[in-house]
Amino acid sequence: MHYWVKASASDFSGTLPQPRSGHTAVPIGKSKVVVFGGLLDKKFLSDIAVYDIENKLWFQPECTGNGSDGQIGPSPRAFHVAVAIDCHMFIFGGRSGSRRLGDFWVLDTDIWQWSELTSFGDLPSPRDFSAASAIGNRKIVMYGGWDGKKWLSDVYVLDTISLEWMELSVTGSLPPPRCGHSATMVEKRLLVFGGRGGGGPIMSDLWALKGLIEEENETPGWTQLKLPGQAPTPRCGHTVTSGGHYLLLFGGHGTGGWLSRYDIYYNDCIILDRLSAQWKRLPIGNESPAARAYHSLTHIGSRYLLFGGFDGKLTYGDMWWLVPEEDPIAKQFVESPPKNLPDNKGMAAGNIDIQSAFKESQRENSAIAELQRRLGISVSLSGPGLQIIDESEDKDFIELGSRLIEERVSINEQDLLSQKIEMVRDHWRKSSPNSIPLKELGPLLRDYQRLVTRHHLANSGSDFQSIESWLSGKEAHKFYHLKNVSQV
Repeated sequence: MHYWVKASASDFSGTLPQPRSGHTAVPIGKSKVVVFGGLLDKKFLSDIAVYDIENKLWFQPECTGNGSDGQIGPSPRAFHVAVAIDCHMFIFGGRSGSRRLGDFWVLDTDIWQWSELTSFGDLPSPRDFSAASAIGNRKIVMYGGWDGKKWLSDVYVLDTISLEWMELSVTGSLPPPRCGHSATMVEKRLLVFGGRGGGGPIMSDLWALKGLIEEENETPGWTQLKLPGQAPTPRCGHTVTSGGHYLLLFGGHGTGGWLSRYDIYYNDCIILDRLSAQWKRLPIGNESPAARAYHSLTHIGSRYLLFGGFDGKLTYGDMWWLVPEEDPIAKQFVESPPKNLPDNKGMAAGNIDIQSAFKESQRENSAIAELQRRLGISVSLSGPGLQIIDESEDKDFIELGSRLIEERVSINEQDLLSQKIEMVRDHWRKSSPNSIPLKELGPLLRDYQRLVTRHHLANSGSDFQSIESWLSGKEAHKFYHLKNVSQV
């Protein structure tokens, strides 16, 4: 069991960084975390904020340096890549206003000196929303991004000693081009998850790239991994953070599907267990932070530090610790676990009074019961557990998708299942209630149930085993009245 604990100003000394999204937060060894850049209220940032782990101190170093234009460090930017090699933090690309950047910088965090680097070889094009990871303690691999005109699927490897870029020639099947994805080195493989792809769809595929370690003498090649378990929903702008034998995925955003024209933002924690090679939901014992994307999540010892992000309306400046139950700061939750805590959305949310929140939830539940009694209605939600059928196992749903695809041309065969799912939802989105045949009513309502359930999971961090208990609470009253397709 893990718990989210909101950090307060008293937890740190020094000056905390201002709210932002699209920034980077890079751990330098075990001593510090360096936050750079980001976006706040349409203003691009270029400041450095450093967290001294041992002294629990935030500070802003006075950096020196010289760029090609005479500036001390990189120009303001967001959605760039940042990777640490020893005491050096390498920065590439990003966006400033409407411009995609292709400059290349390094910060020596021992003396706080910026240097603009002149590299050679196969130079990457300017881009934002790319993703990169360190290969050992000398090289960096970067994949994908958006250059302002097209989504990218290229792979570049940088030697940080010789400063030579090399575009990796990869044969065989390739992942669809994308941006806003994650890319994480796990031993000898680069794992890429999700992102927004060509044409705009948001993806949930997982790919592994081999051939990055010279000593292995492997031919570079991609393999799509289809792992069992509770896989994440399609998303971009999420984080994947390495923590021991598992990778922790948090947040991001996806599309609302045919039910909504708005994006859905997530605050769920999903782990990729490297030992069992499957997806699992991380058990969380209390309320999660507000849903967000383009945040940072940094692994510090046994804890994770969440900072910033954006939810479509607000830019966050809050900080949260995600800690195991044996952590001292989790003790308050283990001894007196909170229930139905009010949402803490917003930058200025204060500390939550657990006891008053619990009493408030009891009042809400009793109020619903009293309303049912006075109106003389009975809403029974007991019975066999709720069965959520995945799209791939919904025979009627997939058959409808197959029929619709046969009526179209130029369908991308790389991800046929996703094409069928999107085709069916687009068909329903464009249909009036009276035009939908009766035989489509079953798969339509099952899909509605799937999307409602996933929306709840995204906002609670629960797993499917907790859905039945959720349906006994007040959230269910929003949906029990649906009887037919016209009401959807």
